Amino acid sequence: MPTTKNKLRGPKGWSFPDDPADVRIALLAKVGNLTETLEAGVDEGEKNGTLASGVVDALYDAGLFAIKLPRELGGAEADLVTQMEVIEAVSRIEPSAGWCTMIGATGIGLIGAHLPCEAISQIFPGGSVPRSAGAFMPMGTAEPVDGGYLVNGRWSFASGIRHSHWLSAGTLVVRDGKSTDEYIRAVFPTSDAVIHDNWDVAGLKGTGSCDFSVSGLFVPQAFTYPRAAGEPKRGGPLYRLGWPGFVAYEHAAFALGVGRRALDTIVGEAGTKNRGLQPSRLASRPSFQKSIGECDLRLRAARTLVIQLLGEAWDQANQGVIPGPQLQGEMRSSATFATSVALDVVTTAFRYGGGSALYTTSVLQRCLRDLNAAAQHLMVGDSTYENHGQFMLGILDADPMK
Repeated sequence: MPTTKNKLRGPKGWSFPDDPADVRIALLAKVGNLTETLEAGVDEGEKNGTLASGVVDALYDAGLFAIKLPRELGGAEADLVTQMEVIEAVSRIEPSAGWCTMIGATGIGLIGAHLPCEAISQIFPGGSVPRSAGAFMPMGTAEPVDGGYLVNGRWSFASGIRHSHWLSAGTLVVRDGKSTDEYIRAVFPTSDAVIHDNWDVAGLKGTGSCDFSVSGLFVPQAFTYPRAAGEPKRGGPLYRLGWPGFVAYEHAAFALGVGRRALDTIVGEAGTKNRGLQPSRLASRPSFQKSIGECDLRLRAARTLVIQLLGEAWDQANQGVIPGPQLQGEMRSSATFATSVALDVVTTAFRYGGGSALYTTSVLQRCLRDLNAAAQHLMVGDSTYENHGQFMLGILDADPMK
């Protein structure tokens, strides 16, 4: 298969410790060291509709795109809470960078865990680690042919595609000219796809989540895997969580990071901001004091819930058990809850920010736009609450991905 245009680099400087606690400390320290670089790239990312190259390089060099990659391929293969804290911390600094870290880490992690050695040797040549993007909704088709599939389709919301080397695309298999419900993910070089420059949006502007398409592209069998991929070809319990279990907590992490940034910002401004016809310091107002107290507690409560469920799922995965549908559904609904709480916090902070929050230089307006954009994602839709209730009622066909 053709190589991509972006230059691959090996994981130089990536030295993930063996102890999980040390991995957490090391990764969070790296995020802290990126603060200035991430903040400096915000305007360029929003203007160009994709992360600034300096931001991409900084995230890559810190190993953040590899937090979900199997260790034998050079990744951190970090535990769930560590991953959550990393994505939360990056999103707190710069939401588009946090979103792209989340998407990029998931994509390359799945490729590394589930594709056979034949594909891995081409995707990770000489031990280099590529960057990945894609779209997992089955917006394309895959027709079986000798040795693989002919793939056709157009996919939306490929966050980070402009800095990716490889794409993963969700497809439904076509047999005898008829679409089936057989789902596979096809993996191919970004250079094989047409990128459509259509990312003209209100929020998460810097993620570059453009559409991409292919027509009659041959994808070898070795470069495909089913959604229910089963036992991973490499890696440990991280890859035995099921689909909602593998991704839902990332959305919670993103939302909680953005919500916390908005709350920190308005609290920091409150001591000098005057509001009202008879101006008084915002910090001196009992209504503001009550609001920020509630916001803080709600964020902490939502975070605690998510971490509790992550712990339950991680314990089961470490025992070789894939978490059951109800627990996976709860992981997803808790992410929706965390997103809802964070949205309330961001909206509250924005309203207290007054007229100055309207300006594009305001952190508060960016948090408002970015989190509202993220809340449109299927993984944190309101249907997750319905699903949660169905499990509570013992409805037999309850499905964590409905």
